[in-house]
Amino acid sequence: MDALEVSSQLSIPMSEIEMTAVRSQGAGGQNVNKVATAIHLRFDIRNSDAIPDTLKSKLLQKNDRRINADGVLIIKSQRYRSQDRNRQAALQRLADLLRKSMQEPKKRIPTRPGKKAKQKRLDAKLRRGAIKKTRGKVSDD
Repeated sequence: MDALEVSSQLSIPMSEIEMTAVRSQGAGGQNVNKVATAIHLRFDIRNSDAIPDTLKSKLLQKNDRRINADGVLIIKSQRYRSQDRNRQAALQRLADLLRKSMQEPKKRIPTRPGKKAKQKRLDAKLRRGAIKKTRGKVSDD
């Protein structure tokens, strides 16, 4: 695989993605102490030639703890017991993040309540007011 296909318009060459194998954390028996199955994926957003400037700025403006001050995205994948599956999972997570950042948010169209909804609200207020009006001091007549 020489490039990560994000969409039909965007693919990232593997030369821009740095992956290192590290030991996984947590329980896993003797194997976890011997084999480096977790993957640290590093992608330098600022110095990437593959992604457009608009996408770069969107990614860097995100309040994502995986993006450090230097503009490097770090994804750690350690879900699986094999290094290859963790590598594929890390690449998939990178592609998903880029796809999500490429989508334009839907523009909100402000709406107003209809006549019937307004009338229903006013009727409910009148009923509630009538109930409250019946409350009060009891006179000893």
